[in-house]
Amino acid sequence: MGAQTAFAAPDPRVDWDWQLSEDVVPPQGVRAFDADPDNVTRAQIAALNGAGVYTICYVSVGTLETYRNDAILFPKAAVGKRYADWPDEFFLDIREPNTILRIMERRFLDCALKGFQAVEPDNLDVYENDSGFDISRDDTLRYIIALVRAAHNVGLEIGQKNVPELTADLVDMMDFAITESCYQDRWCGEMRAYVDAGKPVFDAEYNDRNINFNKACKLAETMGISMILKDRDLTSFRKVCS
Repeated sequence: MGAQTAFAAPDPRVDWDWQLSEDVVPPQGVRAFDADPDNVTRAQIAALNGAGVYTICYVSVGTLETYRNDAILFPKAAVGKRYADWPDEFFLDIREPNTILRIMERRFLDCALKGFQAVEPDNLDVYENDSGFDISRDDTLRYIIALVRAAHNVGLEIGQKNVPELTADLVDMMDFAITESCYQDRWCGEMRAYVDAGKPVFDAEYNDRNINFNKACKLAETMGISMILKDRDLTSFRKVCS
């Protein structure tokens, strides 16, 4: 898959946090921290790395975010329907990866240059959405394989983001997994292959939904999943399993 990384994802069950809001406040004691590269400085990432924190760079690989500096680089023909839950995002046609992939390769390189150790490729599930394009599962897998190669080529590890139905295809090539609401939506078990392989599963449940977090934590402990409770905007709010 290209150049080997100089670090490895932490063992399963470690404490983690995930912040995509602008006011980033990394909590003390975490072993993994996921952030939007536009909201952190190189010095902040260096400090986290120096403290032994595994730093993960958020990149949307399946949508155009209109507020990004490189938004104008996406060809109009590759931009599809608006993502209903996120008004500033539009689905991308990942079937024609040449231009899209070059943009993602540049983003991955920027993550590496800022000091991040890994990348979170968000919105891998374009093929499951009303994107405006006829994207298949096989199209998605080809794109993901290219993304894995691109990340590893610049020395970054890369994780599976959601898409539990692709776990069997991805677990051997991915370095970790990040899941949203796997307890609330009853699919944590579909990520067991990562834990069995000694790779961490970082799960975030959301406090805007009805959840018995203590019960969720018991499942996380049983399965070896690193689980936290977050607000939908992914601010510094965080509740951890005791």
